[in-house]
Amino acid sequence: MTAVRAFALMVMVTWLPSAAHAQEPCQLTPMGTATVASVRDGRTLLLADGRELRLAGIEVTEASHTALQRLVGQQTLRLEKLKSDHDRYGRLLAYAFAAEGQPSVQQILLEQGEARVSARIGDKACAEALLKAENAARAARRGLWADPNFAPLQADNLVRLGSARGHFALVEGKVLSVRVSGGTIYLNFGRRWTRDFSVIIPRRNQRSFAAAGLEPTRLEGRRIRVRGFVERRRGPIIEADAPEQIETID
Repeated sequence: MTAVRAFALMVMVTWLPSAAHAQEPCQLTPMGTATVASVRDGRTLLLADGRELRLAGIEVTEASHTALQRLVGQQTLRLEKLKSDHDRYGRLLAYAFAAEGQPSVQQILLEQGEARVSARIGDKACAEALLKAENAARAARRGLWADPNFAPLQADNLVRLGSARGHFALVEGKVLSVRVSGGTIYLNFGRRWTRDFSVIIPRRNQRSFAAAGLEPTRLEGRRIRVRGFVERRRGPIIEADAPEQIETID
């Protein structure tokens, strides 16, 4: 073996573990199976054993109810969890699979344009898979994305942002400045912080954003898409606790 080939092989062997790590899929923990008794809304199922299942990772609309009913009916589902297996209301929280070899029910709803990815997933690989499905549906204008009312809001459209207060929304725009004050990082989309849209990130979470390739202080001048519930603190804001809430789009 020549020295050049030996060096190339050494580089390949060294690179393979990091490449595998970079492509590591969403890792979920099995929770067994459960049979659907009825569909309560677009992400809530009553199970035959009396438990209530909340589909993790998605936000839905009223129209999602019909799509979910069509997908799961009264089937037996395989359930898997990411981290916690219950929400704060005591409901079972899981990813559901209707058949072996198929994506999760959540991913199918997203691919059909019948749901949006929620603000906090809890895992980068899992979030990327769901966001990929949502982005494809939005690009094809499938389902809810055919309705312009569900299109991502523009950060400079203060009228629309005002009407979205208290609601889940996607907001897009260019970060004009980044400011750090006390325990908070502010991504400002306008020059008047008392009026214009901002994204606020708890400073304690800065490391998790940086580890995900989204160092907040380096987002100035970038176009981003943020998802979450619109609040008002002088101007409209979305609080981003998790890196999966922000996508760079430039």
